[in-house]
Amino acid sequence: MIVRVLIADDDPLIRDVLRDVLDDEPDLEVVAVASDAREAVELAERHSPAVVVLDVRMPHGGGSRAASEILHRAPRTRILAFSAYTDVGAVDEMRRAGVADYLAKGVPNAELVAAVRRLGVR
Repeated sequence: MIVRVLIADDDPLIRDVLRDVLDDEPDLEVVAVASDAREAVELAERHSPAVVVLDVRMPHGGGSRAASEILHRAPRTRILAFSAYTDVGAVDEMRRAGVADYLAKGVPNAELVAAVRRLGVR
C-alpha cells in the first residue's frame, strides 16, 4: 500500500529535503507540496492525502488553522505537526487543532519516515 503524503512548510529547503526523504521510500508518495497554510488546505482538499506533514508556523493562518481546516475538508487525513517549536503551548495548540502526532525538526529521518508510515495506516 502506498501512503500519499502532502508536505506543508514555508521554508523551501525544508520542503525539498522532506520531499527527497519521503520520495526515497518505496511505500510513500509525495502528492503535493504547499508553502503556506492556505495552499496546504487547498491541496489537502484536492489530493486527499493519507498524511500531511505540517509546519506549525506558516503564513496565511499558521499550522493550527490549517490543521483544523484540513480535517474539516479531508476528515480521513492524519496530520503530523513538524516544527522547530517544541514548547508546550505550540504542542497543545496543534493537538487541540486535531494533529495526530508532533515531531521536532531535526529528528533523524528514520523517525520522520516511521511516523508518516504509522499515521498512514488506516
